Amino acid sequence: PLFQEQAMQIAVVGAGYTAEEADQLRRSLASFRRMGTIGQHRDRFIQGMLRNGYSQAVAEQCFGQIEGFADYGFPESHAAAFAMLTYVSSWLKCHHPAVFACALLNSQPMGFYAPAQIVRDLREHGAEVRPVCVNTSAWDNTLERRADGRLALRLGFRQIKGFREDDAAWIVAARGNGYPDPESLWLRAGITPAVLERLAEADAFAGQGLGRRDALWQVRAIRAPAPLPLFANPLDGEGLREPSVTLPPMHLGEEVVEDYIALRLTLRAHPMELLRPGLPGLTPHDQLPVVPAGRISVCGLVITRQRPGTASGVVFLTLEDETGVSNVVVWPRVYDRFRRSVMGGRLLRVTGRLEREGIVVHLIAEGIEDLSHRLSELGHPLDDAVGITEPQADDAPRRPRTPPRARHPREQAKRLFPSRDFH
Repeated sequence: PLFQEQAMQIAVVGAGYTAEEADQLRRSLASFRRMGTIGQHRDRFIQGMLRNGYSQAVAEQCFGQIEGFADYGFPESHAAAFAMLTYVSSWLKCHHPAVFACALLNSQPMGFYAPAQIVRDLREHGAEVRPVCVNTSAWDNTLERRADGRLALRLGFRQIKGFREDDAAWIVAARGNGYPDPESLWLRAGITPAVLERLAEADAFAGQGLGRRDALWQVRAIRAPAPLPLFANPLDGEGLREPSVTLPPMHLGEEVVEDYIALRLTLRAHPMELLRPGLPGLTPHDQLPVVPAGRISVCGLVITRQRPGTASGVVFLTLEDETGVSNVVVWPRVYDRFRRSVMGGRLLRVTGRLEREGIVVHLIAEGIEDLSHRLSELGHPLDDAVGITEPQADDAPRRPRTPPRARHPREQAKRLFPSRDFH
């Protein structure tokens, strides 16, 4: 293989080119197809080699090789560059999976896979992922050393939807030995109750022994946008604390939904794990390499959709369940029948023909059903359970709360479980 730098070196050593002339040769090679200027160098190159003692045949052969380089130089150099990136990335993912995942998460938004898939893959490879915590998280995702010497990934505040880096900086700067409760975080870091609510909704107070509902109850008892100097060191009985209450625990489905609302991922159960008992006849994705070839049905969240312009209308779907992912091929005639489900569904049941070629497994879709509405069975938004708890004087007029705008379950699913689409 020949690269541009080597072609330039041949011109300098063999034909007596100056560095400036060699760079002009490089530019001509790069624009060979478009401009056709490489021929302008023929006489200069051959005469230079003849002056340096080379024969006419050798000079013409060398120039012909350089001229032909323009036909493959661009794809060759890019292939080499991508091969190096692929090798380094693969080595890093194999030997240091937590480091690799941490770097990907801190580089979002980017790439083919969303944070939920990066985290799921990391956990499947045996690494520990720790949740967002007001007492240990930074803005970025970080690595923590475990007792056994291995690395664990700690999710950072950047994973919380709508969270600002400035607020994370205040939390870290004022943390000291940790915050015992939401009120101490408010007093010391000076962040607003709205930011505290985002933390509570992301379950970032779990390290303090507070579940989502308990944390929200305490946060929504804080009324002022910032602590006053008078209450910089509040005493018991100063009227800042709400009476203790016992709130009903959230079931697993609600926790999963709230995780996706706040973080776009969950460290709890996959939605399909909760829905599978009500969806009989499905093959788990991890069984696809071993089940007998034939007609099967799978179901999962749509994590990517691809419709390349060079694929003659074929759509490629990647579905995810609690066991892994499956690759679905949708031919144009099937796409025409199920277009709305293919392009808009977030939870799809696909029936089709299983094909295996070596380690590559595909499901050729024959029927597609949009089950996105089933995702609404998992849980409900927290406001319906906790409400807005703003203590006010009995005679003060209460602000009317705008009723939430109703959304179809499919629209809710699009917001909670977005896919990455390339078409």
